[in-house]
Amino acid sequence: MPIASPHRLLNLLAPTLAVALLASPARAHPHVWVTTKAEIAYGEGGRVTGIRHAWTFDASYSAFVTQGLDKNGDGRLTPDELAGLAAENTGNLAEFGYFTKLKVAGKEQAFADPAEPRMTMDGDKLTLSFLLPLKAPVAQGRGVTAVEVYDPTFFVSFALAEGADAARLTGAPSGCAATLTRPKGDPGADGKTADAKPGMSEAFFEALTSASNYGLQFANRILVACP
Repeated sequence: MPIASPHRLLNLLAPTLAVALLASPARAHPHVWVTTKAEIAYGEGGRVTGIRHAWTFDASYSAFVTQGLDKNGDGRLTPDELAGLAAENTGNLAEFGYFTKLKVAGKEQAFADPAEPRMTMDGDKLTLSFLLPLKAPVAQGRGVTAVEVYDPTFFVSFALAEGADAARLTGAPSGCAATLTRPKGDPGADGKTADAKPGMSEAFFEALTSASNYGLQFANRILVACP
């Protein structure tokens, strides 16, 4: 994951930052909440080929980022109207390593460019989905495939969705199974369970980069073991 400036992320998500600060001036971080689902894809020979993410953003971020996109004025946003935003946001994520780490048998894997970006609006929440392929498919064998999703600077709070579809396997060898690990005090979309520790100012977080890895303690993990 590259060392990304939190100021770049702050600029990208500035509208939501303003809303978050106005709504709760005492809360330092996080400012954006994302509920995640992940589909780990396997290909020929049982090789891991990539991850298909589905990220649902909180209502405040969803409202601001979609302003002016209802081109026909019918009061609803279609995937076609959101296509440009989906492509732009997916491309922007490259600077932050897609907030994703993938290890197969203990070795971290490199990602190729994302594909199939798509956005949908369900009620008041926006969902971004995209395929994050590996540069080279890799055999898992009897090792473990481990996926971590988190923001090192904790500007964005990621939390695994509830239910069995939070982590899915497609094309996996028979007998493979996924186990989900959520951090203690798993950040919720209401922001009430993920506040920074008392005394941590906004300046503290603005000084963080991915090298600081403060957000690692809030990482969501999916572990896949095969017989």
